[in-house]
Formats: sequence, C-alpha cells, structure tokens
Amino acid sequence: MLLKFAIDYIAFPQHNKRVFTHQTDDPIEAEDFLMHLLAARVRITEIRHNGAAMSGHEFDHMLKVAAERIASQLLRESLALDAPQVKERFGFAA
Repeated sequence: MLLKFAIDYIAFPQHNKRVFTHQTDDPIEAEDFLMHLLAARVRITEIRHNGAAMSGHEFDHMLKVAAERIASQLLRESLALDAPQVKERFGFAA
C-alpha cells in the first residue's frame, strides 16, 4: 500500500547529501512536518502524493500553507493576539 504523502529532505545540507524520507497518510501531519522542516532550515527536495512527485504549483502550495501557518503562529505568540485578530490584521488563517 502506498502512503499518501512522502517528503524527501536533507537534514544537514551544508554537511552531507543524505536524503531522508518522511511518510504519512494524513495531509495535516504532512503540513505540520513541513512546518518543522522550514523552521529547522532543512532542504526539502521532493514531495510525493500517492507515489507521484507533486508538480511545481502543488509543491509550492504545500510549502506556502506551511509557511503561512508558521507566520500566523509567530504573530499570535509575539503580539499576544488570538487567531481572529491575526486573520483580520495580517490575513493569515489561524
């Protein structure tokens, strides 16, 4: 059985080129993992969905959603705002 999402990444791109793969069936968990990779400055090499590499637009969309969730979380914590305030003031979904 193919897992729904597979994310290939290089954990320490400045030190080695070993590619790791994270696999999951849950799209929300995939977004959470992408958030973690972005925050850790890990090199993301490929995202696959149902065994096929995502197109550039789909790949970019998943990364954009993860980046927006990080930005929203940082704004909520740094400015002591709640989710509706972040949405109203900055346009980021909670």
